[in-house]
Amino acid sequence: MKLSVFIKKLSNPRVRWRLKVALSVYGVAIILGLLGKVIYDVGYFNAQALENEKKAKLPVVKSEHPVLTMESAQRIVTGALREDPANPITIVSQIVDHNYKISTLIIEKDKVRKIAWIVDMRLFFIGNLYNEEGYNLTEGMERQHNINHADY
Repeated sequence: MKLSVFIKKLSNPRVRWRLKVALSVYGVAIILGLLGKVIYDVGYFNAQALENEKKAKLPVVKSEHPVLTMESAQRIVTGALREDPANPITIVSQIVDHNYKISTLIIEKDKVRKIAWIVDMRLFFIGNLYNEEGYNLTEGMERQHNINHADY
């Protein structure tokens, strides 16, 4: 199509009217879209600010998961074995693995080392712990840390 034929068609008043209407509709659609986007963004940021303000008013929580220290582990062991807290017989010598659900400890009593477990930062036990495949985790930890299997 030649340029002169195209210009001739655009000079027709009916074509010009349709072109003006089409461009006006597209322009209004673009403006409405931008206006909607701006209104959404303003509302979203106001909602985020309100949510942040509510979070700021909440009491501060130290940590989601408590951390097991040597002192807290010693306190749990001493309390579970009902020993004197000032002079415990069983000493926590090492925290091998700290997980907030189950922690592995090496305890020592009368120069005999043993693997012990603390569950949920409060339940202490000495004994065999098995995983879902039936593997004895206590024996594995004893071998890993060169501890002779001895009973208290």
